[in-house]
Amino acid sequence: MSLRADRAEHRDRPTIRDVAALAGVGIKTVSRVFNDVPTVAPELVERVRTAAEKLGYRPNLTAASLRRTGGRTNTIGLLLEDVSNPYSSAVHRAVEDFARAHGALVLAGSLDEDAQREREMARTLIDRRVDGLIVMPAGQDHRYVLVEQQAGTAFVFIDRPPSPLLADAVVSDNRGAAREAVQHLLKTGRRRVAYLGDDLSIPTAQARFLGFQDALDEAGIHEDGELIHHGLRTAEQAREVAYRLFADATSLPAVFTSQNLVTIGVVQALHELGLQSETALVGFDDVPLAGAVRPGLTVMAQDPAALGRLAAERLFARLGGDESQPSIFTVPTRLVVRGSGELPMPG
Repeated sequence: MSLRADRAEHRDRPTIRDVAALAGVGIKTVSRVFNDVPTVAPELVERVRTAAEKLGYRPNLTAASLRRTGGRTNTIGLLLEDVSNPYSSAVHRAVEDFARAHGALVLAGSLDEDAQREREMARTLIDRRVDGLIVMPAGQDHRYVLVEQQAGTAFVFIDRPPSPLLADAVVSDNRGAAREAVQHLLKTGRRRVAYLGDDLSIPTAQARFLGFQDALDEAGIHEDGELIHHGLRTAEQAREVAYRLFADATSLPAVFTSQNLVTIGVVQALHELGLQSETALVGFDDVPLAGAVRPGLTVMAQDPAALGRLAAERLFARLGGDESQPSIFTVPTRLVVRGSGELPMPG
């Protein structure tokens, strides 16, 4: 069989008419069977399902859902920074668990901090008739969904609030948590603190850097530009910067890392240089195996599961008719002490 013929064969899917013909019943009877109408005689149900199995027929669940629920598809969209990142993965799982309990399917994708990709993926999901969207935004302007919002599509933003769109948002106290993390580092008696973080165009990264500056200002410590490094998106980028920073250091600064992948890269560099037991470090976001390395990693932990669960709760509340004013919901962070942020000063 040629490739073209094979593709044509796959396009010719069995239809509801084929099932009706093979079962010897009407089309309406087949429809009632797949919509679980209880008044269909058991023997007809058996004939229809047997015919469908022989033909390999699968009902169009989206079309059926649209008919049953007045336009609802029982699907929601979830747009995350990167589904492979542990933080995004935890958010994804929490949303998925909540949606499943409410009979809905989650369609998820990664934005990679690309505003154009965000717009394209949001429109693609809207075109697929999702009932609502949870978005971890990459862009700064979300008016592109205004028409859809006014038409009834529900939107909840997570990790960062939308702008200038009015919609529910579920966030962490990034600035306050970063301030607390750096204050904890300063309790070791160190007066030099390095900052390694993401691009400042990202609102969360900007807020965490402001929290870092707040802590230094309150302690009367002058910010050292040579110890500040922005724009680190991957663990490898962070490892390279940290390796150069600490290999050339005459005295070791403490370190605040403002993102989990950055923390991983810095820890790798410190272990390669043998400085992990001398350099105090606090990271923002927890990381896998943080308690398994020595010393254990002290982190300012967000609660991505709580963020995801609350975002899903807000979305389904909106889908259920909640017309209250949009709000920003803040989920608490917590300092997890494991050893790296409490190391005494060498000597």
